[in-house]
Amino acid sequence: MKKLKRVAAIHDISGFGKCSLTVALPIISAAGIETAVLPTAVLSTHTGGFTGFTYRDLTDDMASITAHWKSLDIRFDAIYTGFLGSFEQLDLVTLFFETFKTAGNIILVDPVMADNGELYKIFTPEFATGMRKLCEKADIIVPNLTEASLLVGESYHPGPYTNVYIEDMLKKLSALGPKKIVLTGVFFNEEELGAATYDAVTGEIAYTFEKRIPGYYHGTGDVFGSALLAAILNDFTLNEAAAIAVRFTTSAIRKTAEAGTDIRYGVNFEQSIPEFLSDLNLNG
Repeated sequence: MKKLKRVAAIHDISGFGKCSLTVALPIISAAGIETAVLPTAVLSTHTGGFTGFTYRDLTDDMASITAHWKSLDIRFDAIYTGFLGSFEQLDLVTLFFETFKTAGNIILVDPVMADNGELYKIFTPEFATGMRKLCEKADIIVPNLTEASLLVGESYHPGPYTNVYIEDMLKKLSALGPKKIVLTGVFFNEEELGAATYDAVTGEIAYTFEKRIPGYYHGTGDVFGSALLAAILNDFTLNEAAAIAVRFTTSAIRKTAEAGTDIRYGVNFEQSIPEFLSDLNLNG
């Protein structure tokens, strides 16, 4: 039996509406990886399409949680960050990286701050600058095309894209510091949608696509990022892990569309976990 690997997942918790920790925890755990959670905030629902939600900021707890875990000499094979609600949280996550980074573990940053050409309303351009500094400390980053544009300081291009555009973007993102880039929302035509990967050490660039399913579905970035990290920690290459994550995310979206689930509720990823585990060779 292999030693259990461990991830520190730093995201918010939305009690209803599958995203962030309520996606990361079950997906990574299902892949046979212990998942410790450092919540950044607790909400009654996520903010996409819901009104009247409650919000409790946990910024004041993050440093003490970090200190307590350090006192226990807890080690992590990966640190995975998603939605952060403030400049102060960017600083606290930087402190977490400095406390728990080792030569053998990886830091994966999903720079959650924008989509569809627009910065989320709760963020400012200055926050995007702060997120860029956090990405500089990562080993792997997983931006969508909107976030990528903000990180490199360029205007957003809605696509379809060309190989030249995507490969230039991948290299500009890597120039910030991270050696591995996974860029989501990539498409060269209206029929397919997927991701591009870049390993700055080997120079390898690869693409993975699935048939596009019309519509916008909440929480898919968290599903993708969690599946990607789970596959990497199960010893798949970056390209293989991206392909697994694209298949899993697409399968979850397809099941959601077929079931007619309210898109605010998140995608039916639970029903796609058996396929995901099969891809990971974990079905027994």
